[in-house]
Amino acid sequence: MSELADLTERLVSIPSHEDETAAGDAIEEWLRMETDADVERDAAGNAIAYKRADGSDVPADHGAGTDPDAETLALVGHHDVVPPAERQTNGEGADGEYVVERRDGRIYGRGSADMKGAVAACLLAFRDATPPAGRELAVASLVGEETGGEGARHAIDDGFVPDHALVAEGSTNYSKPGVTDVAVAHKGRRASTLVASGDAAHASEPEAGENAVYRACDAVDVVRDLDAPETTVFGEDVTGSVVVTGFHGGDTWNVIPDRCEVTIDERTVPGERADLARTEEVPGVEWTVGQDLPPMGCGDDAFADAALSVARGVHEERGLEHPEHVIKPHATDAGWLSEAGTECLVCGPSEPGEAHTETESVSIDVLERCRELYASLAEREW
Repeated sequence: MSELADLTERLVSIPSHEDETAAGDAIEEWLRMETDADVERDAAGNAIAYKRADGSDVPADHGAGTDPDAETLALVGHHDVVPPAERQTNGEGADGEYVVERRDGRIYGRGSADMKGAVAACLLAFRDATPPAGRELAVASLVGEETGGEGARHAIDDGFVPDHALVAEGSTNYSKPGVTDVAVAHKGRRASTLVASGDAAHASEPEAGENAVYRACDAVDVVRDLDAPETTVFGEDVTGSVVVTGFHGGDTWNVIPDRCEVTIDERTVPGERADLARTEEVPGVEWTVGQDLPPMGCGDDAFADAALSVARGVHEERGLEHPEHVIKPHATDAGWLSEAGTECLVCGPSEPGEAHTETESVSIDVLERCRELYASLAEREW
Protein backbone atom coordinates (compact mmCIF):
# COMPACT_ATOMS: atom_id res chain seq x y z
CA MET A 1 0.00 0.00 0.00
CA SER A 2 1.15 3.56 -0.74
CA GLU A 3 1.56 5.85 2.25
CA LEU A 4 1.00 8.80 -0.06
CA ALA A 5 -2.18 7.34 -1.56
CA ASP A 6 -3.49 6.51 1.91
CA LEU A 7 -2.86 10.04 3.18
CA THR A 8 -4.44 11.51 0.06
CA GLU A 9 -7.57 9.40 0.58
CA ARG A 10 -7.77 10.43 4.22
CA LEU A 11 -7.58 14.14 3.36
CA VAL A 12 -9.97 13.87 0.40
CA SER A 13 -12.60 12.17 2.55
CA ILE A 14 -12.85 15.20 4.88
CA PRO A 15 -15.43 17.82 3.81
CA SER A 16 -13.84 21.25 3.41
CA HIS A 17 -15.98 23.29 1.02
CA GLU A 18 -17.89 25.19 3.73
CA ASP A 19 -15.61 24.77 6.72
CA GLU A 20 -11.94 23.81 6.37
CA THR A 21 -11.43 23.22 10.10
CA ALA A 22 -11.56 19.42 10.10
CA ALA A 23 -9.17 19.12 7.18
CA GLY A 24 -6.81 21.59 8.82
CA ASP A 25 -7.04 19.61 12.07
CA ALA A 26 -6.03 16.43 10.23
CA ILE A 27 -3.04 18.13 8.64
CA GLU A 28 -1.94 19.69 11.92
CA GLU A 29 -2.33 16.35 13.72
CA TRP A 30 -0.29 14.55 11.06
CA LEU A 31 2.51 17.11 11.25
CA ARG A 32 2.69 16.87 15.04
CA MET A 33 2.71 13.07 14.96
CA GLU A 34 5.02 12.52 12.01
CA THR A 35 7.56 15.33 12.41
CA ASP A 36 9.45 17.25 15.06
CA ALA A 37 8.79 20.49 13.23
CA ASP A 38 7.46 23.69 14.73
CA VAL A 39 3.77 23.53 13.78
CA GLU A 40 1.55 26.60 13.74
CA ARG A 41 -2.20 27.03 13.23
CA ASP A 42 -3.10 30.65 12.70
CA ALA A 43 -6.39 32.44 13.29
CA ALA A 44 -7.51 31.88 9.69
CA GLY A 45 -7.01 28.12 9.96
CA ASN A 46 -3.79 27.84 7.94
CA ALA A 47 -1.47 25.01 8.97
CA ILE A 48 2.22 25.95 8.65
CA ALA A 49 5.28 24.04 9.84
CA TYR A 50 9.01 24.78 9.82
CA LYS A 51 12.17 22.80 10.33
CA ARG A 52 15.71 24.10 10.48
CA ALA A 53 18.49 23.21 8.11
CA ASP A 54 20.43 21.43 10.86
CA GLY A 55 17.43 19.36 11.95
CA SER A 56 17.14 21.07 15.34
CA ASP A 57 13.88 22.35 16.76
CA VAL A 58 12.74 25.81 15.78
CA PRO A 59 12.50 28.09 18.83
CA ALA A 60 9.07 28.41 20.43
CA ASP A 61 9.02 32.16 19.73
CA HIS A 62 9.62 31.51 16.03
CA GLY A 63 6.21 32.93 15.15
CA ALA A 64 4.75 33.11 11.67
CA GLY A 65 7.85 34.53 10.02
CA THR A 66 10.95 32.78 8.78
CA ASP A 67 14.21 32.01 10.58
CA PRO A 68 16.25 35.24 10.27
CA ASP A 69 19.47 33.26 9.95
CA ALA A 70 18.30 30.96 7.13
CA GLU A 71 16.77 31.20 3.69
CA THR A 72 13.33 29.61 3.63
CA LEU A 73 11.84 27.34 0.98
CA ALA A 74 8.15 26.61 1.43
CA LEU A 75 6.05 23.85 -0.11
CA VAL A 76 2.58 25.38 -0.41
CA GLY A 77 -0.91 24.00 -0.99
CA HIS A 78 -4.50 24.55 0.16
CA HIS A 79 -7.04 22.26 1.78
CA ASP A 80 -10.28 24.04 0.90
CA VAL A 81 -12.25 22.74 -2.08
CA VAL A 82 -15.14 23.86 -4.25
CA PRO A 83 -18.57 22.37 -3.38
CA PRO A 84 -18.84 18.69 -4.33
CA ALA A 85 -21.26 17.25 -6.82
CA GLU A 86 -24.01 15.04 -5.38
CA ARG A 87 -22.18 11.91 -6.52
CA GLN A 88 -19.10 13.00 -4.55
CA THR A 89 -20.84 12.89 -1.15
CA ASN A 90 -22.24 10.00 0.85
CA GLY A 91 -25.63 11.65 1.21
CA GLU A 92 -25.31 12.38 4.92
CA GLY A 93 -25.24 16.15 4.63
CA ALA A 94 -22.48 18.61 5.38
CA ASP A 95 -21.06 16.47 8.19
CA GLY A 96 -20.78 13.35 6.04
CA GLU A 97 -17.54 12.33 4.42
CA TYR A 98 -16.81 12.78 0.75
CA VAL A 99 -16.85 9.69 -1.44
CA VAL A 100 -13.31 8.50 -2.24
CA GLU A 101 -12.48 5.73 -4.69
CA ARG A 102 -9.18 4.20 -5.75
CA ARG A 103 -9.21 2.48 -9.12
CA ASP A 104 -7.08 2.13 -12.25
CA GLY A 105 -4.14 3.82 -10.56
CA ARG A 106 -6.07 6.97 -9.66
CA ILE A 107 -7.83 8.44 -6.63
CA TYR A 108 -11.28 9.88 -7.31
CA GLY A 109 -13.05 12.43 -5.12
CA ARG A 110 -13.62 16.13 -4.58
CA GLY A 111 -10.27 17.75 -3.92
CA SER A 112 -8.15 14.82 -5.09
CA ALA A 113 -6.60 16.90 -7.88
CA ASP A 114 -7.27 20.36 -6.48
CA MET A 115 -5.40 19.84 -4.33
CA LYS A 116 -5.32 17.47 -1.38
CA GLY A 117 -3.22 14.92 -3.24
CA ALA A 118 -0.58 17.58 -3.76
CA VAL A 119 -0.85 18.61 -0.10
CA ALA A 120 -0.19 15.00 0.92
CA ALA A 121 2.86 14.91 -1.36
CA CYS A 122 4.13 18.16 0.19
CA LEU A 123 3.65 16.83 3.72
CA LEU A 124 5.62 13.65 3.07
CA ALA A 125 8.35 15.50 1.21
CA PHE A 126 8.63 17.96 4.10
CA ARG A 127 8.92 15.14 6.61
CA ASP A 128 11.53 13.18 4.66
CA ALA A 129 13.73 15.90 3.16
CA THR A 130 16.93 17.12 4.80
CA PRO A 131 17.52 20.67 3.63
CA PRO A 132 21.10 21.87 3.13
CA ALA A 133 22.87 24.11 5.62
CA GLY A 134 21.55 27.65 5.55
CA ARG A 135 18.05 26.66 4.52
CA GLU A 136 14.88 26.37 6.54
CA LEU A 137 12.13 24.21 5.06
CA ALA A 138 8.47 25.06 5.51
CA VAL A 139 5.22 23.45 4.48
CA ALA A 140 1.94 25.36 4.38
CA SER A 141 -1.60 24.22 3.72
CA LEU A 142 -3.77 27.30 3.41
CA VAL A 143 -7.50 27.99 3.54
CA GLY A 144 -9.72 30.07 1.28
CA GLU A 145 -7.80 29.66 -1.98
CA GLU A 146 -10.96 28.88 -3.91
CA THR A 147 -12.66 32.05 -2.66
CA GLY A 148 -9.96 34.61 -3.37
CA GLY A 149 -6.93 33.67 -1.30
CA GLU A 150 -8.11 34.71 2.15
CA GLY A 151 -5.78 32.23 3.83
CA ALA A 152 -2.73 33.29 1.83
CA ARG A 153 -3.39 36.96 2.52
CA HIS A 154 -3.82 36.30 6.24
CA ALA A 155 -0.61 34.27 6.39
CA ILE A 156 1.31 36.97 4.54
CA ASP A 157 -0.05 39.69 6.84
CA ASP A 158 1.03 37.46 9.74
CA GLY A 159 4.61 37.31 8.42
CA PHE A 160 4.62 34.24 6.16
CA VAL A 161 6.78 35.51 3.29
CA PRO A 162 9.33 32.78 2.53
CA ASP A 163 12.26 33.52 0.24
CA HIS A 164 11.15 30.81 -2.19
CA ALA A 165 7.98 28.80 -2.58
CA LEU A 166 6.93 25.87 -4.68
CA VAL A 167 3.16 26.04 -4.95
CA ALA A 168 1.90 22.55 -5.73
CA GLU A 169 -1.00 23.48 -8.00
CA GLY A 170 -1.38 21.57 -11.24
CA SER A 171 1.27 21.66 -13.95
CA THR A 172 1.02 18.11 -15.32
CA ASN A 173 0.48 17.50 -19.05
CA TYR A 174 1.08 21.11 -19.99
CA SER A 175 3.99 20.87 -22.46
CA LYS A 176 3.21 17.28 -23.46
CA PRO A 177 1.30 14.27 -22.14
CA GLY A 178 2.83 12.32 -19.28
CA VAL A 179 5.08 14.98 -17.75
CA THR A 180 4.87 17.31 -14.78
CA ASP A 181 6.15 20.69 -15.92
CA VAL A 182 7.45 23.64 -13.92
CA ALA A 183 5.38 26.81 -14.31
CA VAL A 184 7.50 29.97 -14.09
CA ALA A 185 4.52 32.30 -14.42
CA HIS A 186 0.77 32.35 -14.30
CA LYS A 187 -1.90 34.84 -15.21
CA GLY A 188 -3.95 36.77 -12.71
CA ARG A 189 -7.60 37.77 -12.90
CA ARG A 190 -9.09 41.22 -12.46
CA ALA A 191 -12.88 41.43 -12.37
CA SER A 192 -14.21 44.89 -13.19
CA THR A 193 -17.57 46.59 -13.47
CA LEU A 194 -18.54 49.60 -15.54
CA VAL A 195 -21.62 51.50 -14.44
CA ALA A 196 -23.03 53.97 -16.94
CA SER A 197 -25.46 56.53 -15.54
CA GLY A 198 -28.00 58.53 -17.51
CA ASP A 199 -31.34 60.30 -17.16
CA ALA A 200 -34.61 58.40 -17.47
CA ALA A 201 -37.30 59.60 -19.85
CA HIS A 202 -40.28 58.20 -21.71
CA ALA A 203 -39.15 56.20 -24.71
CA SER A 204 -41.42 58.27 -26.96
CA GLU A 205 -39.22 61.31 -26.17
CA PRO A 206 -35.66 59.92 -26.07
CA GLU A 207 -34.16 63.40 -26.45
CA ALA A 208 -35.60 64.29 -23.04
CA GLY A 209 -33.28 61.85 -21.30
CA GLU A 210 -29.72 60.50 -21.46
CA ASN A 211 -29.55 56.85 -22.47
CA ALA A 212 -27.27 54.93 -20.11
CA VAL A 213 -27.15 51.97 -22.51
CA TYR A 214 -25.66 54.16 -25.24
CA ARG A 215 -23.03 55.42 -22.82
CA ALA A 216 -22.26 51.85 -21.82
CA CYS A 217 -21.93 50.90 -25.50
CA ASP A 218 -19.39 53.70 -25.95
CA ALA A 219 -17.44 52.34 -22.97
CA VAL A 220 -17.57 48.83 -24.41
CA ASP A 221 -16.06 50.18 -27.62
CA VAL A 222 -13.16 51.50 -25.53
CA VAL A 223 -12.68 48.05 -24.01
CA ARG A 224 -12.69 46.42 -27.46
CA ASP A 225 -9.88 48.73 -28.59
CA LEU A 226 -7.63 48.08 -25.57
CA ASP A 227 -4.46 46.07 -25.97
CA ALA A 228 -4.38 42.87 -23.93
CA PRO A 229 -1.63 42.87 -21.28
CA GLU A 230 1.49 40.94 -22.28
CA THR A 231 5.02 40.28 -21.05
CA THR A 232 7.83 37.74 -21.27
CA VAL A 233 9.03 35.41 -18.48
CA PHE A 234 12.06 33.13 -19.09
CA GLY A 235 11.65 33.70 -22.81
CA GLU A 236 8.04 32.56 -22.68
CA ASP A 237 5.40 34.98 -23.94
CA VAL A 238 2.62 35.56 -21.44
CA THR A 239 -0.45 37.16 -23.01
CA GLY A 240 -3.51 38.11 -21.05
CA SER A 241 -6.93 39.12 -22.24
CA VAL A 242 -9.68 41.62 -21.56
CA VAL A 243 -13.27 40.88 -22.52
CA VAL A 244 -16.81 42.02 -21.73
CA THR A 245 -18.73 39.17 -20.10
CA GLY A 246 -22.01 40.79 -19.05
CA PHE A 247 -24.29 43.67 -20.06
CA HIS A 248 -27.50 44.76 -18.38
CA GLY A 249 -29.43 48.00 -18.73
CA GLY A 250 -33.04 48.99 -18.59
CA ASP A 251 -36.00 47.31 -16.93
CA THR A 252 -39.00 48.52 -18.93
CA TRP A 253 -39.45 48.59 -22.68
CA ASN A 254 -40.88 52.11 -22.80
CA VAL A 255 -38.43 53.92 -20.49
CA ILE A 256 -35.03 55.35 -21.44
CA PRO A 257 -32.66 53.54 -19.04
CA ASP A 258 -30.82 55.63 -16.47
CA ARG A 259 -28.39 52.86 -15.53
CA CYS A 260 -26.45 50.17 -17.36
CA GLU A 261 -23.91 47.75 -15.91
CA VAL A 262 -21.11 46.00 -17.80
CA THR A 263 -18.88 43.27 -16.36
CA ILE A 264 -15.34 42.67 -17.59
CA ASP A 265 -13.02 39.71 -17.18
CA GLU A 266 -9.34 40.58 -17.53
CA ARG A 267 -6.50 38.06 -17.36
CA THR A 268 -3.48 39.97 -16.16
CA VAL A 269 0.22 39.18 -16.52
CA PRO A 270 3.19 40.04 -14.28
CA GLY A 271 3.66 43.79 -14.23
CA GLU A 272 0.95 44.60 -16.77
CA ARG A 273 -2.74 45.52 -16.74
CA ALA A 274 -5.10 46.70 -19.47
CA ASP A 275 -5.77 50.45 -19.35
CA LEU A 276 -9.38 50.12 -18.26
CA ALA A 277 -9.30 53.58 -16.67
CA ARG A 278 -9.80 54.92 -20.19
CA THR A 279 -13.44 53.84 -20.00
CA GLU A 280 -14.08 56.68 -17.55
CA GLU A 281 -13.36 59.15 -20.34
CA VAL A 282 -16.89 58.36 -21.52
CA PRO A 283 -19.27 60.80 -19.74
CA GLY A 284 -21.31 59.18 -16.98
CA VAL A 285 -19.21 55.98 -16.78
CA GLU A 286 -17.59 54.75 -13.55
CA TRP A 287 -15.10 51.86 -13.43
CA THR A 288 -14.65 49.76 -10.28
CA VAL A 289 -12.56 46.66 -9.54
CA GLY A 290 -14.32 43.87 -7.66
CA GLN A 291 -11.55 41.27 -7.47
CA ASP A 292 -7.90 41.36 -8.42
CA LEU A 293 -6.09 38.03 -8.14
CA PRO A 294 -2.44 38.83 -8.84
CA PRO A 295 -0.35 37.08 -11.48
CA MET A 296 2.96 35.37 -10.72
CA GLY A 297 6.30 35.56 -12.47
CA CYS A 298 9.48 33.98 -11.11
CA GLY A 299 12.45 36.32 -11.18
CA ASP A 300 15.04 33.89 -9.81
CA ASP A 301 16.69 32.08 -12.71
CA ALA A 302 18.71 29.79 -10.45
CA PHE A 303 15.61 28.62 -8.54
CA ALA A 304 13.63 28.01 -11.72
CA ASP A 305 16.51 26.16 -13.39
CA ALA A 306 17.12 24.04 -10.27
CA ALA A 307 13.47 23.01 -10.13
CA LEU A 308 13.47 22.08 -13.82
CA SER A 309 16.70 20.12 -13.42
CA VAL A 310 15.23 18.19 -10.49
CA ALA A 311 12.00 17.57 -12.41
CA ARG A 312 13.91 16.28 -15.42
CA GLY A 313 15.96 13.95 -13.21
CA VAL A 314 12.81 12.52 -11.62
CA HIS A 315 11.30 11.96 -15.06
CA GLU A 316 14.47 10.35 -16.43
CA GLU A 317 14.46 7.83 -13.58
CA ARG A 318 11.03 6.73 -14.78
CA GLY A 319 11.89 6.71 -18.48
CA LEU A 320 9.66 9.70 -19.18
CA GLU A 321 10.12 12.65 -21.51
CA HIS A 322 11.59 15.87 -20.19
CA PRO A 323 9.31 18.48 -18.61
CA GLU A 324 9.66 22.15 -19.56
CA HIS A 325 9.25 25.63 -18.15
CA VAL A 326 5.63 26.57 -18.92
CA ILE A 327 3.06 29.28 -18.30
CA LYS A 328 -0.05 28.40 -16.26
CA PRO A 329 -3.26 30.15 -17.34
CA HIS A 330 -4.94 30.15 -13.90
CA ALA A 331 -4.38 32.28 -10.81
CA THR A 332 -3.14 30.55 -7.63
CA ASP A 333 -1.93 31.53 -4.18
CA ALA A 334 1.50 31.91 -5.81
CA GLY A 335 0.25 35.29 -7.02
CA TRP A 336 -0.29 36.58 -3.48
CA LEU A 337 3.10 35.27 -2.33
CA SER A 338 4.84 36.70 -5.38
CA GLU A 339 3.22 40.07 -4.79
CA ALA A 340 4.57 39.96 -1.21
CA GLY A 341 8.13 39.31 -2.41
CA THR A 342 8.44 35.50 -2.52
CA GLU A 343 10.07 33.93 -5.59
CA CYS A 344 7.51 31.32 -6.67
CA LEU A 345 7.14 28.38 -9.00
CA VAL A 346 4.09 26.20 -9.60
CA CYS A 347 4.52 22.45 -9.98
CA GLY A 348 1.95 19.81 -9.14
CA PRO A 349 0.05 16.66 -10.11
CA SER A 350 -3.29 18.04 -11.26
CA GLU A 351 -3.95 17.77 -14.99
CA PRO A 352 -6.00 20.18 -17.14
CA GLY A 353 -9.67 19.31 -16.98
CA GLU A 354 -9.59 17.51 -13.61
CA ALA A 355 -10.17 20.26 -11.03
CA HIS A 356 -13.74 21.16 -10.03
CA THR A 357 -15.32 18.33 -12.05
CA GLU A 358 -17.78 15.60 -11.02
CA THR A 359 -15.16 12.98 -11.91
CA GLU A 360 -12.16 14.74 -10.35
CA SER A 361 -9.20 12.44 -9.89
CA VAL A 362 -5.43 12.33 -9.57
CA SER A 363 -2.85 9.78 -10.68
CA ILE A 364 -1.08 7.95 -7.86
CA ASP A 365 2.05 7.57 -10.00
CA VAL A 366 2.13 11.33 -10.61
CA LEU A 367 1.63 11.99 -6.90
CA GLU A 368 4.67 9.82 -6.15
CA ARG A 369 6.61 11.66 -8.85
CA CYS A 370 5.74 14.98 -7.27
CA ARG A 371 6.62 13.79 -3.79
CA GLU A 372 10.11 12.85 -4.99
CA LEU A 373 10.44 16.10 -6.91
CA TYR A 374 9.51 18.22 -3.88
CA ALA A 375 11.87 16.38 -1.55
CA SER A 376 14.74 16.54 -4.05
CA LEU A 377 14.26 20.26 -4.60
CA ALA A 378 14.16 20.83 -0.84
CA GLU A 379 17.57 19.16 -0.55
CA ARG A 380 19.17 20.84 -3.57
CA GLU A 381 21.27 24.00 -3.53
CA TRP A 382 20.90 26.63 -6.23
